[in-house]
Amino acid sequence: MAAAMATLWALLAALRVGWCLLPQAGYLHPDEFFQAPEVMAGDILNLQVYYPWEFLSSSPCRTVVFPLMTSGVTYWVIKCLQQLDIWSSCINSYTLLVSPRLLFTIFSFLLDYSVYRLAPFWEADPWKALVLLAGSHVTLVFYTRTFTNTLEGLLFALLMVLVSSSSDGSLAEPRSSRLIGIVTVAGFFNRPTFLAFALIPLLYWMGLNIDSQKSIKTVINHFLKLVPCACFTAVFFIMADTLYFTSMGLDNLYSIEKNSLFDIISQLNQKIIVTPLNFLRYNLNPHNLAQHGSHPRLTHFMVNGIMLFGILHILAIGAGFKMLKKCIYILPQVKSYYHGSSRILVHSEGSPILLLFYFVPLAFLSLFSHQEPRFLIPLILPLVLFSTSQNRAMKWKPIIIIFNVLGALLFGCLHQGGLIPCLFHLEQLVHSPESSNHPGHYILLFAHTYMPPRSLLNIKKRDTHIEVIDMAGSEEETLCQTVGQLTNNFTCNDCHFFVIIPGTVRATITKCGVSFKNETLIFPHLSMEDPPQISFLFSENWRSQLGLHILQLDRDQQSL
Repeated sequence: MAAAMATLWALLAALRVGWCLLPQAGYLHPDEFFQAPEVMAGDILNLQVYYPWEFLSSSPCRTVVFPLMTSGVTYWVIKCLQQLDIWSSCINSYTLLVSPRLLFTIFSFLLDYSVYRLAPFWEADPWKALVLLAGSHVTLVFYTRTFTNTLEGLLFALLMVLVSSSSDGSLAEPRSSRLIGIVTVAGFFNRPTFLAFALIPLLYWMGLNIDSQKSIKTVINHFLKLVPCACFTAVFFIMADTLYFTSMGLDNLYSIEKNSLFDIISQLNQKIIVTPLNFLRYNLNPHNLAQHGSHPRLTHFMVNGIMLFGILHILAIGAGFKMLKKCIYILPQVKSYYHGSSRILVHSEGSPILLLFYFVPLAFLSLFSHQEPRFLIPLILPLVLFSTSQNRAMKWKPIIIIFNVLGALLFGCLHQGGLIPCLFHLEQLVHSPESSNHPGHYILLFAHTYMPPRSLLNIKKRDTHIEVIDMAGSEEETLCQTVGQLTNNFTCNDCHFFVIIPGTVRATITKCGVSFKNETLIFPHLSMEDPPQISFLFSENWRSQLGLHILQLDRDQQSL
């Protein structure tokens, strides 16, 4: 049985890597590009990009350390390969998309390692837990993307391993205190919401140490070991962010003569930047959060949890209600132990501690009005451990399989699935030999799509013959007015005007009074902001409804 489960996990692990390399066409959220790859492509590869407001010197709310360590490293590698003439054409839309994702996919196996280490301690079958984890669409799709939430989940998994006892019941070694401090501070700088995930693990770790030595002095000693490393980590992040934002990017940072200590100190003296504090200051303002979308406080509990985890979330809620009446016994249960062991007693209903690992962060995140599914992806680890302890999930196996297959297809293939292939197509078009020999002016207008990551077009900053216009979800009147103005401004023979729009709003562009000579359909593309009507899905035009259209304005029309 264990061998069969191990084989199944290996196949799912191979699927995770292979699907990353394919690559996945689904576009989950603009933040998967604009919180790391887009910024690093501009700084390291000198490409035309869109810098989000969080990375501007006037509003620094995101640390640059993790983008540098992930997307930055991969882009630096392919840049070196090109400069050394080892792979002269290695910088293209495919490598710009896949190389950071591949690094995150490799990092995602830290989740698998954590499950394997923690499962025996929580009396869960390790291989069943690994299969449940690897088969989840959250792992296959979200953990192979360049989200800060992905890093948050990996740091949360590492923290759970550090604070838990080893599988043989012995206490974690004291040196884990230093690592706990480093991981906690690093998680806080990555996303300040990490404190919500770290709260119960840290309290649990303190309880273990009190129990083992019968003294509060143990916690104080461990805490004192934690503080220096935590402070050092914080200083490192603050220095890196301050240098980056006061010099406005890596190019200016590199231009500091020889990066001398005097120059670096001069940069630091200009302004000390603590990005998590700016993040909190911004997000604690309800008006700011409303600009990104307001949701009912129960959205995480009633919608997002089910969207990500399906029946596992529902089972956890049911178990939570059963254990709620026993909540008064939770703290004494944390203190219960065998002599020389800190292992927690696991009752027939399952350990309430795992439910705390799941529901406490969920409750804290629900306090904010802006609630997106990706905020919950770190919770997959405690949920998988809880679901496989006492074989809770086994009788729901068919439902779990169907749910994850549908979730992987929806988020990995369909959701905004035409935009990435569209950028691949346009990158090949503007860099084709014909375009290189006879360069013209290109205008690419995107409407009713997610923000297009400009880095995937592979356009150098010095190239001004390509212009990208993002109309987002503009109304018909605004869209037609913009198209009309751009059409009237076309006077050159080498001007090329493309409109990229989903099939569900394709009819809108025909009302603008312009004609198109070429039309390319990229399938599939599902826009949840402009969903297709059910009746159209059963018509002959269904592919057009579930596609993204690339429309090239007719040259004769341009000259009018």
